[in-house]
Amino acid sequence: MSIPSPLVVDALTEAALVSTIRRLIECESPSGDDAAVARSADVVAQVGTELLGVEPERLVIDGCTHLRWRFGAATRVLLLTHHDTVWPHGTLDRLPFGIVDGVLRGPGSFDMKTGLAMVLHAVAALDDRDGVTVLVTGDEETGSERSRALIEETARGAAAVLVTEASENGAWKGARKGVGMYEIAVRGRAAHAGLEPEKGVNATVALAHLVLAIGALADADAGTTVTPTRADSGTTGNTVPAEATLRIDVRAWSAAELDRVDAALRAYASPVPGAAITVHGGINRPPLAREMSQALADLAARLGAAYGLGDVRAVAVGGGSDGNFTAGAGVPTLDGMGAVGGGAHADDEHAIVAEILPRTRLLADMVAEISRTDGPWQN
Repeated sequence: MSIPSPLVVDALTEAALVSTIRRLIECESPSGDDAAVARSADVVAQVGTELLGVEPERLVIDGCTHLRWRFGAATRVLLLTHHDTVWPHGTLDRLPFGIVDGVLRGPGSFDMKTGLAMVLHAVAALDDRDGVTVLVTGDEETGSERSRALIEETARGAAAVLVTEASENGAWKGARKGVGMYEIAVRGRAAHAGLEPEKGVNATVALAHLVLAIGALADADAGTTVTPTRADSGTTGNTVPAEATLRIDVRAWSAAELDRVDAALRAYASPVPGAAITVHGGINRPPLAREMSQALADLAARLGAAYGLGDVRAVAVGGGSDGNFTAGAGVPTLDGMGAVGGGAHADDEHAIVAEILPRTRLLADMVAEISRTDGPWQN
């Protein structure tokens, strides 16, 4: 068993971690608001520079700000995190940062500003950072469309990727479903609903058929979910709707299932004569397969015993993350190494303070272990 170095232990304190988490939470960073994300990047860069002694690269892609610290000529270990959240401006007024009975709360506390703070402090504690890269993206919550290429390029050639998304009730995330994100647009023809409805082409009726057909694409046995989510149609109560849209969330354990659903959606034809259907979007994230994480999960379990984490294992979850991209690119990836808590995207979002320090120490030890060991981290 690898024993934590004194430097790793002495360089990390709960108070310092909590102070950083507070600074990150108290800069609101709603995903999709590029100006807010840029302000958040300023705070992350300042905190990271204080801890790491060097400024990050500031990477603005299509208006969205990402940060990257690289130590050494080549990346051996990539620590992957994000600083955007789902919370709109003003959430802090209603849900301010606070700690009560060992529970830390605030918008983004669980997903994933605690995990971001853990990365910065873990790397700061290392006596040798050669081969370590930290990537902090700014659009994860909206699908990482602007950062995907950056993530894949940064991970290329790495031995391992460690993702500090929140844990699953304390367990690491060793497998994730792949994700498809779609919007289907229906175009019909408007007409007066009372005087001459027969002259219209009803986009709402076409949409209704579409919802039923799409729901039937799910396969419970395969674990594939196809969920119609947001629907919009029509303009006024006395007009045949000329336009309608439907958003669809797809999750699957295999690339083959994602491809099957994608092909079916694109082949759909409306049963309403005259209604035109256009499919936007597609497969957003490939699956994170268990074999891409198992060796790293075994290492985490072995090293974690030194910090009293017990028999923690990796589990499979339905949600996607940026770790799907790195695993899909062939790089061994372990996810869910961040906060222990709950309430992601909900008013009761929280992190357990007592879990933060030992898991940050574990993160630092994993980086050190991977950095000094030759070969890939994959079974």
